[in-house]
Amino acid sequence: MQWLNELLFGTGVGHSILLVAVTIALGIWLGKVKIFGVSLGVTFVLFVGIILGHFGMHLNHDVQHFFKEFGLILFVYSVGMQVGPGFFSSLRKGGLMLNMLAVGVVSLGVVTSIVLHFVTGLPMSTMVGILSGAVTNTPGLGAAEQTLHDLTGASDPTITLGYAVAYPLGVVGIITSMLIIRAIFRINMDREKEVLDHLEQEDETQAMALSLVVKNPAVFSKTLGEVHQLLKKHDYVISRTMDSRTNNISPAHSDTVLHEDDRIFVITNPQNAPMIINFIGTEVQMDRKQWIPNETNLISRRFIVTKSELNGRKLGSLQLRKLHGMNVTRVNRAGVEMVASASLPLQVGDRITVVGSEVGMQKVEELIGNSVKRLNEPNLIAIFVGIGLGILLGSIPIILPGIPQPVKLGLAGGPLVVAILLSRFGYRYKLVTYTTPSANLMLREVGIAIFLACVGIGAGDGFVDTIVNKGGFTWVGYGILITLLPLLIIGFTARKGCKVNFLTLMGLMAGSMTDPPALAYATNTGNHDSSAVGYATVYPLTMFLRVLTAQLLILFFCS
Repeated sequence: MQWLNELLFGTGVGHSILLVAVTIALGIWLGKVKIFGVSLGVTFVLFVGIILGHFGMHLNHDVQHFFKEFGLILFVYSVGMQVGPGFFSSLRKGGLMLNMLAVGVVSLGVVTSIVLHFVTGLPMSTMVGILSGAVTNTPGLGAAEQTLHDLTGASDPTITLGYAVAYPLGVVGIITSMLIIRAIFRINMDREKEVLDHLEQEDETQAMALSLVVKNPAVFSKTLGEVHQLLKKHDYVISRTMDSRTNNISPAHSDTVLHEDDRIFVITNPQNAPMIINFIGTEVQMDRKQWIPNETNLISRRFIVTKSELNGRKLGSLQLRKLHGMNVTRVNRAGVEMVASASLPLQVGDRITVVGSEVGMQKVEELIGNSVKRLNEPNLIAIFVGIGLGILLGSIPIILPGIPQPVKLGLAGGPLVVAILLSRFGYRYKLVTYTTPSANLMLREVGIAIFLACVGIGAGDGFVDTIVNKGGFTWVGYGILITLLPLLIIGFTARKGCKVNFLTLMGLMAGSMTDPPALAYATNTGNHDSSAVGYATVYPLTMFLRVLTAQLLILFFCS
């Protein structure tokens, strides 16, 4: 039975892998248990690892180091791939204000940590761990550990201990701050929903359909191509036309001639709609079904772009209207409906709405792929090219004034930045970065579970001693301050000064802490998509800043 003893209590690779597997399995199972409606999810793997480490279970040092770093890389890279497409767009328009408020939450948390460091004399490495736990940000923990190791050549277990002590009440503190803001302003949830529903009807970016009657003499006897030259600065697509003399409906072509009282079916957005209506004539109310009468062979279908060679190509270059008489009216990307302008670059995974004949539909399908099976195949080249570039970027020393040691993005920051950039701009270099949501989630959860298991087992040795003999209970108090103060200050400012809708504000508060359990609470409480939208709007920038500030605190105070 020597082999079994070695497997269970030895130091070999097999023992290490088995221990990690058991830790992850137990942690995820126990993490499903809800306490007051909140569960810790995969984060409970950390606490199972701490318990096993406390009772003498250890990992092979080399295996632990590799697993921890590789798990962290998988996690942050998949997070970057998820948030990247919306990272830059989230900085525009209303998203700019939400992101500035989230930056305020991050900044106040860092300032609070620095003040506590000087007041209490607690080492900054420990304080960064408490900060990461208080804001429930695991990548920040990983970035701090890796930066400290690069800087000093040694590890500090109190980083992980501080994180583990502060994390549970960090989740509770985020939800508590939402309840406090709601009570202070006496929020009526139904009223907040009504306001949001009204604003959604005035959205300036979503695609909308118009039925117009040609009344402007300036466009009489002009072709659609000539009309387009006059309106080319505006985003719109003319899908179908109805001849006023015969009432026949036809797909729109550039050589289609407009006559008085002809009707046209237009896809545009609210921002451009008034100009187009005034230029063409008047708007008329028509059901969409009236534009596809039963006696014609005009049909509408939605296809998925799955051919990698189309990645990055502009929609107009396909010449679907000229070659096949087909009109693309909308492009749905990650749930967002966009006007199908000729200059729009396609990406693998886009869903396009096409209007035309049955024969033409077959041609379109052949051209763009429309193969869900192909879409489900993982694009491993993009993943590993991105990870390689991320490690390269993270290893480049950056010299900043006032910092004695060069700054590095590290194994956490480098892959995160590259993933954001590739997911947004990779199509320009013919790199297919699309992954299905389930594949991305699998990659992310495997990475974070491995990382937390290794971190927990490594920190388990001194956890109880820290709590009992080294002031661990006071760390909980510090974590509560770091959680509550920034959220309450910014939450009050957002509601009172910026008039942010409370449902959106809950998403902002959860996103500024990168905390999925808090988002789940906000979504269930508000029963509206706006909380998720607010979360997604601030999450990318917040995640980046959490990783960066954790590293900067280590570099400034631990050199």
